[in-house]
Amino acid sequence: MDNLLHLFWTFIKINLLSTSGPASVGLLYKEAVGKFMTDAQFIQAVGISSFLPGSDALQLAMFVGYSAHGVSGALVALLGSILPPTLLMFGVVAVLHRLRREAWVSQFVEGLTPAVAVLMLFVAWKIFTGGSNGSLNWQTLALAVASFIALIFDAPAPLVLLIAGLVGMFIF
Repeated sequence: MDNLLHLFWTFIKINLLSTSGPASVGLLYKEAVGKFMTDAQFIQAVGISSFLPGSDALQLAMFVGYSAHGVSGALVALLGSILPPTLLMFGVVAVLHRLRREAWVSQFVEGLTPAVAVLMLFVAWKIFTGGSNGSLNWQTLALAVASFIALIFDAPAPLVLLIAGLVGMFIF
């Protein structure tokens, strides 16, 4: 029971301290790796949750919870993930409804954009350089460049992930 409570509070904390699904991945990495799962399991979880349709953050939470404590862990992690944003969203909607015509609200949102982008790059770099073997090799770099080029040309992200996963099965 203590482990499930620890899992629940971990996801409460992550969802109170991060602003979005992709931004929460870095914090989840710090909180989950070594406590609930290995580095390799986390990388697999990020890939699988990005590939599947739906919310990446919720799928990642359920994957971590399931890795830690099976079905009950997945349900506890899911509850810890949806409770804070749901309650906060009700509060924010109530406030923004009253302030919707104020200019500073849109300026605040514009200010968040670069910070979230840098956070996502930082997490990508940590995963990219930390990988399952801890080293950067030419195969990893080639797969990353090919994926980046495909995404620049507006290829669907799930398709890019599927192809990268299939290629990874053969080269790694």
